[in-house]
Amino acid sequence: MSSRTQEAVSKAQYGGRAEAYLKSAVHRAGPDLQAMAARLEGHRTARLLDLGCGGGHLAFTAAPLVAEVTAYDLSPEMVAVVDRHAAENGLHNIKTETGGAEHLPFEDGSFDIVATRFSAHHWRDFDAGIAEAARVLKPGGIALLADTISPGPAILDTFMQSIEVLRDTSHVRNRTRAEWEAVVEAAGLVPGAFTPFRLRLDFASWTERMRTPTEFVVAMRRLQKAMADEVRAHFAIEADGSFTIDTMLLEAAKPAA
Repeated sequence: MSSRTQEAVSKAQYGGRAEAYLKSAVHRAGPDLQAMAARLEGHRTARLLDLGCGGGHLAFTAAPLVAEVTAYDLSPEMVAVVDRHAAENGLHNIKTETGGAEHLPFEDGSFDIVATRFSAHHWRDFDAGIAEAARVLKPGGIALLADTISPGPAILDTFMQSIEVLRDTSHVRNRTRAEWEAVVEAAGLVPGAFTPFRLRLDFASWTERMRTPTEFVVAMRRLQKAMADEVRAHFAIEADGSFTIDTMLLEAAKPAA
């Protein structure tokens, strides 16, 4: 029986969906992306790593604000889309590399800013990914960490993890704010400003973008309808299956040497 690693599952899931993620309304805009852009003001000379760049929206937003962006992702197809879009739009300070978050091919202290957006819940080893982000960050540098997060209580967490993995089998785990801050601190970074957001997901486009199999879509809709009122209320589940999740932007700093 052949084995499938988590990296292989992720590559298979996202390899053929790069264009869909480039065009995704959820990914190309949002208050978290606006907040990250605002935080980059005044960093014209910075080198920035977009860790788990996906369709490249963070890289494209950051490029006019910093000196250089390295867009890094596990999926070669995603990276190819970023390369093409950057060239078409004259974003010549974006370069790309391919690989996993747990083993970054960069020297210690290579970047002034490390940023990641909607990627970490796919990492096979979350702790290792954050530790690598901290390693390649310069002393005195900043990390901008945005992701979907677990709301915490077990009944809410169980529903969120279940619906996420049914939609996308490369999903690993949404962490709570406390889990994020603990892992960031263990990596040697100092957690700072935390900004929560709520993100509405249109069920049809959310599942179509991932080409979720019909049987899994049916399972998700049945699960939504079967959940307790407190779950349905927290996630604001709508008649068509659309719902709202918790996201965040966490800033962290690497102490100066």
